Amino acid sequence: TSALNKLIFLNNCSVLSFHKGLASKLPEEKELITNYSNMFLKKVPTDLTPTTTTLDLSYNLLFQVQNSDFHSLSKLKTLILCHNRIQQLDIKIFELNQELRYLDLSYNRLKTVTWYLLAGLRHLDLSFNDFDTVPICEEIGNMSHLEVLGLSGAKIQKSDFQKIAHLHLNTVLLGLRTLSYYEEGSLPILNTTELHIVLPRNTNFWVLLHDGLKTSKILEMTNIDCKSQCVRHETQQNLILKNAKTSILLFNKVDLLWDDLLLIFQFVWHTSVEYFQIQNITFGGNVYLDRNSFDYSNTVMKAIKLEYVHFRIFNIPQDRMYLLFTNMNIENLTISDAQMPHMLFPNYPVSFRYLNLANNILTDDLFKKPTQLPYLKTLILEGNKLETLSLVSSFVNSTPLMHLDLSQNLLQHNKDENCFWPETLITMNLSSNKFADSVFRCLPRSVQILDLNNNQIQTVPRESIHLKSLRELNIAFNFLTDLPGCSHFSRLSVLNIEMNFILSPSLDFFQSCQEVKILHAGRNPFRCTCELRDFIQLEKYSEGMMIGWSDSYICEYPLNLKGTRLKDVDLPELSCNTALLVVTIVAIMTILGVTMAFCYLRLDLLWYLRMLVQWAQTWHRVRRTAQEQLKSNVQFHAFISYSEHDSLWVKNELIPNLEKEDGSVLICLPERNFDPGKSIAENIISCIERSYKSIFVLSPNFVQSEWCHYELYFAQHTVFHERADRILLISLEPVPLYCIPTRFHELKALMEKKACLEWPKDRCKCGLFWANLRASINVNLSDTGEVCELQTFSELNEESRGSTISLIRTDCL
Repeated sequence: TSALNKLIFLNNCSVLSFHKGLASKLPEEKELITNYSNMFLKKVPTDLTPTTTTLDLSYNLLFQVQNSDFHSLSKLKTLILCHNRIQQLDIKIFELNQELRYLDLSYNRLKTVTWYLLAGLRHLDLSFNDFDTVPICEEIGNMSHLEVLGLSGAKIQKSDFQKIAHLHLNTVLLGLRTLSYYEEGSLPILNTTELHIVLPRNTNFWVLLHDGLKTSKILEMTNIDCKSQCVRHETQQNLILKNAKTSILLFNKVDLLWDDLLLIFQFVWHTSVEYFQIQNITFGGNVYLDRNSFDYSNTVMKAIKLEYVHFRIFNIPQDRMYLLFTNMNIENLTISDAQMPHMLFPNYPVSFRYLNLANNILTDDLFKKPTQLPYLKTLILEGNKLETLSLVSSFVNSTPLMHLDLSQNLLQHNKDENCFWPETLITMNLSSNKFADSVFRCLPRSVQILDLNNNQIQTVPRESIHLKSLRELNIAFNFLTDLPGCSHFSRLSVLNIEMNFILSPSLDFFQSCQEVKILHAGRNPFRCTCELRDFIQLEKYSEGMMIGWSDSYICEYPLNLKGTRLKDVDLPELSCNTALLVVTIVAIMTILGVTMAFCYLRLDLLWYLRMLVQWAQTWHRVRRTAQEQLKSNVQFHAFISYSEHDSLWVKNELIPNLEKEDGSVLICLPERNFDPGKSIAENIISCIERSYKSIFVLSPNFVQSEWCHYELYFAQHTVFHERADRILLISLEPVPLYCIPTRFHELKALMEKKACLEWPKDRCKCGLFWANLRASINVNLSDTGEVCELQTFSELNEESRGSTISLIRTDCL
C-alpha cells in the first residue's frame, strides 16, 4: 500500500512541481490579489492599493525596481517578479514590507544582489538567473523561517553552501542556465528534504547525480541530455555509492544512449533509491552491454516507472529490453506510452504486485506464453490492441489479482468461450471496448466494481445472476433501452447508466433495486408519459440519489414536452394509475346507480324523465313550426273535448292552469264557444278548425260518451287532411285498450300510436305536467293577420246536453 501511494506521488511530479506546490500555499482567502501579469510593463505601477497582499508582476519588461515601488504596501505577503529583465537588485527596497513571505525573482537577468535581512521570508527563488557564482550570503543563513530556496550560478562551490548548511529546508531548486564548474561534494552540504536540479543542455550529469543521491530524500533531475556516451570508463568500474539518502528519484526530459541508460539503472539499483521514475525519455544507439551482465542483487528498489518513451534510430534486440525489466525483483513496474508491441516474462515466478503496461501496442500474443505472477494484485493494460477477453482470464487465473484495467482496447467475447478468473478479483475496468451482451457470461463472481461504459451492450441478460458481490456498475454510453433490474445484483449500490437509449424505466428496477443509493441516469432520451412517473417520484422520495438532477434529466418525447426537465412534468396519480382510475370510475358509477335507483323507487324519476323528454320534443317541434303555416282562421290555442263527468277537473284544474290571468292562452270549450245558430256537429267542426290543437281528456267516462267520439272523429278527419300533430291526449285516468268498445276503433288506433300526457296523482308533479301541456299549445296567434272583437252571450240550448254554453265569438274586422 505504501508503495502504491508513493507511485501516486510520482505521477504528480513535474519540472514545475517546485513552483506549483509553493504557490498554492500562499494566497489565502479574503486577501487582496493584484494581478499585473503579462501586461508589457516597464515600471512598477504607482497606483497600487496599499492593502494589497499578493502582487503578481510576472511576464513583463521590468529592468529594475526602485526603492519606493513597494514602500506603501505594508501588508504585502507575496511578490512575484519572475520572467522579467531585472539585472540587479537591492533587497533593502523591501525593508518596509515586514509581512513579506514569498518572493519570486526567477527567470530574470540578475547578476548581482545587495542583501538585506528579511527575517520572515519563507520562499525565496533566485533560479534561472545570470549569477556567476551561487548568490548565498550570511543574510540568507539568518533567515530561520526559510523553507524553499531557488538558486542559480555558473559555478558551484562548497563554500557557497556552507553559509546555509544549518538551515532545515524543505526544497532547494538549482535552476541552472549554464554550469562551467562544479566542485564535487558541494550538494551534500545542503540540509533539504527535496532537491530539484534543472541542468543546462550538454552537461555531464553524472557527478551531480552522484552527489544529489547523498543530499536529499527526494531528488529530481531535469534535462539529462547526453546523445554521445557520457559515462566515463572509470565511472563504469565503480557503480557502488555509499552514504546515499535518496529514496525517490525522478528523471524528466531524458535523452541518452541505451548503454548509458542501462548503466544508470545499474548504478541506481545498488543505492538507497526505492522508487525510480523516468518521464519523457528518448534513447537509441546500438547495444553493447548484455542484459545478462546486469546485477540484480543487493537492492532496495520497489518501483520503476517509465512514461512517454521515444526511440531514435537504434538497434536493440527487444527480448533484451523486455527481460531486463521483467527480471527485476521489484513490486511495481510501469512502462507506459512506449509504443511497445510485446513483453516477455522469465520462466520462473516474478514478484510483481503492480504491473502497468498502459498505452502501448500490445496484442493477444502477450498471453500465449505461460507466465508465473504469484503475487500480482494490480494489472493495467489500458490503451493497447487486445482482442480476446478469455485469453486475459487465462493469463491471470493463477494470480491473486484484485484490480484489472483493460479499457480502451479491442476486446470482445464470444458466447462459446469460457473464462476463468481468480476469486480475488474485485475491480474490473472494461470500458471503451467492443463488448456486447455476452460479456456478462465472462465476468468473475467476485467482482465488486465493474466499468463497462462505452461498449455495445443492449441488454443486461439474466445470466448475470452470478454477480452477487457487485456494488458499483457503470454501463454508460451503451445501447440499453431500459434500466437493469437488480434481482441479479442484490448488493448493487452505485449505478451509472447515462447516455443510453432509455425512454421509460421499467417497474422491475424500482421493485428490485432497493439497495441503490447513487444513480447516474441523466442524458437519456426520456419519454415523459405515465410510465416515467415512478422514476420521477424516485428522486422526491430519496433526495440526492440521482446524480445530475435535474439539469441532466430532460424529456425527449413527446414533442410537446421536448426540452422540459423531468421535475417540471406533471403526471397526476389518477391519470397514470389504471387501478385507481378504474376504482374511481366504478365508485362514481355506483354512486350514480344508487342515486338513480333511489330516485326511481322513491321519487318516481322515470315519470319525470318521460315528461321531460315529451316537453323537450314538443318545445322543439313548436319552435320549428313556421308562423306562415297557421291558417288565417286559427283563433284559439286549443279546443278541449271531455266527458261531462270530468267537467269538474276541466273547470277547476285544466282551464285555470292554461288560461291564467294574463290571457295569453285562448281555450275553446263546447259550453262556452258553440254558435247557437249551428248544429252541434257544425260547432264541433268549426271549433276544431279554428283551434291550433285539439285536447282530449281521456277517462273511462270519455270512452262511454257518444259526443266525445264524434269530436274525436272530426278531429282525426282534420288531422288526416292537414297536420298530424294537432291532437293532444291527456290521460286523466288509465284507460286499458281492451276496455275501449269496438266501435271506437279510431280512439284505440290513436292511443296505440300517440303518447298521452298522464295526469299525476302526486300534486308535486303537476308543475311539470302543466309545463308540458303549455309547451304543446304555445303559438303566437297575433301574426294571423286578423283583429277580432270578442262578444259574449248566453242562450239555453236544449240540444246541448242540458248545460249552459258560453260562446266567445270572433268577428273579423
